[in-house]
Amino acid sequence: MKETDIKFLEDSFKKYYFEHSDLIRVPERSSEREFGYQKFNSGMTRHISIKDDKELHLLFMQNIPSDVYCSNAYYSFPNLPMNEKDWKEADLIFDIDAKDLNLSCRENHTVSICNECNQVSKNSERCLKCSSTKIEKKSLPCKNCIDSSKTEVSKLSEVLIDDLAVSKENIHVYFSGNEGFHVYVYDSQFQQIGSRERSELTDYISFRGAIPETFGMKKFKPNRSSFPDFDENGWKGRFSKQVFGTKSKRSKIISELISNGYSSFQKTLDDVSQNIGVKIDPNVTMDIHRIFRLPGSINSKSGLTKIFCKDLTKFDPYNDASFLSDDSIEVFANCPIEFKLKNKKFGLYTNEKVTIPIFAAVYMICKKLATIA
Repeated sequence: MKETDIKFLEDSFKKYYFEHSDLIRVPERSSEREFGYQKFNSGMTRHISIKDDKELHLLFMQNIPSDVYCSNAYYSFPNLPMNEKDWKEADLIFDIDAKDLNLSCRENHTVSICNECNQVSKNSERCLKCSSTKIEKKSLPCKNCIDSSKTEVSKLSEVLIDDLAVSKENIHVYFSGNEGFHVYVYDSQFQQIGSRERSELTDYISFRGAIPETFGMKKFKPNRSSFPDFDENGWKGRFSKQVFGTKSKRSKIISELISNGYSSFQKTLDDVSQNIGVKIDPNVTMDIHRIFRLPGSINSKSGLTKIFCKDLTKFDPYNDASFLSDDSIEVFANCPIEFKLKNKKFGLYTNEKVTIPIFAAVYMICKKLATIA
């Protein structure tokens, strides 16, 4: 990234952190957590201990970080190397990202940036200018991406509440600042479980590894009465609604399932998991030493803020998470995709000088689709 672009981003981020310090608070038990940060064009600095909001705000103003992180884990000595921290417990966090949902819309708003000649084009595997295959992909997520991610958040909340007895008040949803959501579960029954148990939990939530016997199918002499019904709790009820569709079709479809045999039923289970299983990133939830983007901080992939969603259904990240300045700036833009921020449309731009608001300029520079003029 050019020095002029870095300077512009740092100035924009610093102004945000000065004017919106009310959005940035240390989490509970902050003195037991590990903090970390990155600066533009530099590596990660971690194993930092921060006790209160004053220390946190000082970190922002002194370093002007591109990204700031905080552990889900609680340690006796958070500022020591990992093997000396003395892990106590960790919050349970789920990551839902549009890039993991296999959405058909994605190829329409993905750009390819050539690492050899910097040529920008719509989604392609080879540079249209120099034919290089050293391509970096950037996505400008659309409304469908966000709505689909919201659907997964709702499915996750249902499983947590109905199947795992988590109180609704203990589920906090944050927009990640780019393409999805982080779901925090503050519940003592899960705080002290390790990576293996969290892995099993993600398998359950994703409906991964389900076996036919659980849903009434046996290799030999399956019994019709063993198949689940609509009013059953948990995955059996969800399976019934997905596979049978209606109560009137249940008997006929059970006959077909029995007739098709055990192996076919396993394939049906695998297909069903794609529809009713919650699409989460299991590696994120399993990692009990991970540092997560700090709520209230800016995501350097977009210039948008990681922010708490009070009402997920009404939440619009391209309005509600965009806090940077409306002042104008001149940039060279090469953006073959239209996007919308703060109810204003931007693009299409083809190697042209344009005057746009700072919030839009930051978004495009973070996506490598513009540079300061």
